[in-house]
Amino acid sequence: MKRIAFFCIPAHGHTNPMLPVAAELVRRGDKVRFYSFHDFEEKIKATGAEYVSCDRFLPEVSRKEEERLKKVSSTEMSIQDLRITMAMDGYLGEEFAAFQPDVVYSDSVCFWGKLNAWKHNVPLVVSTSTFAFNQMSSQYIKNSPGELADMILGLPKISAELKKMEPYGYHVKSMLSLVQSDNRTASVVYTSRGFQPYAKTFSDSYNFVGPSVFSEVEPCKQKERPLVYISMGTVINERPDFYRRCMDALGELPVDVILSCGRALDQSTLGKIPDNVQVYPYVNQLEVLAKADAFITHCGMNSVSESLYMAAPMLLYPQTNEQCAVAQRVTEIGAGRLLADEKPETIRADIQELLKNASYAKAAKACSAEFRSCPGPAGAADFIESAPHQAGGEDPMKLLNKEVGKFQTAYWIVLMSLMVVTGLVAGWKYVWIIGVFAGGVSAFLGKKMRKRSYRKLFGD
Repeated sequence: MKRIAFFCIPAHGHTNPMLPVAAELVRRGDKVRFYSFHDFEEKIKATGAEYVSCDRFLPEVSRKEEERLKKVSSTEMSIQDLRITMAMDGYLGEEFAAFQPDVVYSDSVCFWGKLNAWKHNVPLVVSTSTFAFNQMSSQYIKNSPGELADMILGLPKISAELKKMEPYGYHVKSMLSLVQSDNRTASVVYTSRGFQPYAKTFSDSYNFVGPSVFSEVEPCKQKERPLVYISMGTVINERPDFYRRCMDALGELPVDVILSCGRALDQSTLGKIPDNVQVYPYVNQLEVLAKADAFITHCGMNSVSESLYMAAPMLLYPQTNEQCAVAQRVTEIGAGRLLADEKPETIRADIQELLKNASYAKAAKACSAEFRSCPGPAGAADFIESAPHQAGGEDPMKLLNKEVGKFQTAYWIVLMSLMVVTGLVAGWKYVWIIGVFAGGVSAFLGKKMRKRSYRKLFGD
């Protein structure tokens, strides 16, 4: 019997995939202690795990901080997570001493779980609820100017918080070292290698187990009329304007529509609801998706994974850069199409295309078969129980970086030679122009060379 400490942030999309894993470990006779928050108490207890409340450690946030969190500010989320870690330090020190976990299973962005595993020298396995991101797969993340500004301007604030953590025994070089995916840290990823971008750059320290779900339901699309399901997830879901446009778009079509609008939304703000539309604050999403022929989604990783698991093609309407990355991957495998705008006529035309063009359903069905062939929660449980892990073989990212390094060395030798010649012939005051130009070109060519080297080394 193993003693396993689970840690997660207060977010449905991060907690839900961990629940079937907890249930599987409990079924095997392991002792699971799950450190979480009130909203998830009932679900956690249903797995048989011991629920431990951490609500008292959530810091009070100002209205300005709350608004930044609602806008998914990476700076604000990082600062709050670091403060929670410091607030929990004494308590978790006592907990680790009393419970003496054999393994810590922590969400990838749950800093207090990861940092305490390292501090108390307990083997760590990371729960990755999104794609695994490294130098290659992070190319899928396209930050807006506002998001880039948030990260750059937030660096001094984050550095100040990291310095405050030193007296607590948390030694973190940078935020990157705390959040990045490396090929040494044991990680469970809730997708398949086929759906993971640039999967071959990840070592065998990564266990791609497929979607972690509580469901024995099989996809069944046979019914009188097509079913369209609409949900914007559990975080940024108060969108009555968007829901009204969806109803305007679909109200006159020969389809049935189920809209899950969230518990916080006042349904009276939706106005008149068409006869073919049913509105609920919450539904069993897997059961609905098993019957759905199209899913209008915000592209959260959980929602997309569940949709593909149930072979439902998608109309993709991402709201964050991470969701844009997921949406891009869905379009690449042919299981969905991006929604260009919120106009009812656009929504209507795209849904009609999804329902008419069988290629979308075929691609979703193929991904469903791949997901269902993955080891699932049982495979995740095996991986956790067998911690600690040592990555075997050569690090594929090191191989890739070595290959790219050859190009970068040659590139800068040529550029330095050109700069010297320019300085001698035309004057040294012109050299800086070449340097600025070379830096910009280097970043562009570097991405191209990484992709080329990936194909050369791994055949994709």
